[in-house]
Amino acid sequence: MPIITKPEKFIYKYNIAIKGTDLLLTMDGNLPTSKDMESLCPIALDWFSEDLYGYSALSLKEEAEIPVGFGVCPLRQLFWDKPNLTFIVARAKSLLSQRQMYKFCPTCGDRLLDDKTESALFCPKCNTKFFPRIEPATITLISRGDEILLARGNRGTYNKFACISGFVEQGETLEECVVREIKEETNLEVKNIRYMGSTAWPFPDQLMLEFTADYAGGELKIQEEELAEARWFRRDQLPPMDQLPQPGSSAWNLIFGNANK
Repeated sequence: MPIITKPEKFIYKYNIAIKGTDLLLTMDGNLPTSKDMESLCPIALDWFSEDLYGYSALSLKEEAEIPVGFGVCPLRQLFWDKPNLTFIVARAKSLLSQRQMYKFCPTCGDRLLDDKTESALFCPKCNTKFFPRIEPATITLISRGDEILLARGNRGTYNKFACISGFVEQGETLEECVVREIKEETNLEVKNIRYMGSTAWPFPDQLMLEFTADYAGGELKIQEEELAEARWFRRDQLPPMDQLPQPGSSAWNLIFGNANK
């Protein structure tokens, strides 16, 4: 089913309004109504709908203030508080981000349009479709007896302890990515790699593939360009909660889903 850009009416079960990485909610904690969405259009950067999934999505301009009658919920928190909305909200956030990033054909420079049959963008000059991008990444909890390895990144503002993660490269299997990322960032070798699940992570378009693995050898030595530190923690002596990932994230799923197993 196609995406409809800037529909005139909002007639859907789910109405998703996003500013940055926050979701707008009414003061009683619900998604905006159809009337609410219409009132937000004048301060919106973009909006669209997908009939197949029964939702509309809207992104506010960066300079727009949150209107009276609304509050915001960080998307990361929403994935824990309202798991029934995870798919719709993650999809909406990813598509809104990509629609801003990809407006013109990378080959000829012509403006991209909504495809009439699929959830894709279409270049009328090249007759080429561009489907939404998904970037797969692995994230792995490493165990050594009663200990698990947690690390803090060296990039951006996120400074909590989490698991070793990285993007899958061309030609790699997921298991090969797990081994490579761990070796590059910690100098460790692992065995018994086990797939545990996946989490949509639209920041902007990741699919996190969750694994556990057992320590197989090597002396811990961090890749300083990527990590600030990495340490072994006993399962019953983890860092304080304010130094650990938030519920709803892949790292939280791995640490607390497997910490006592």
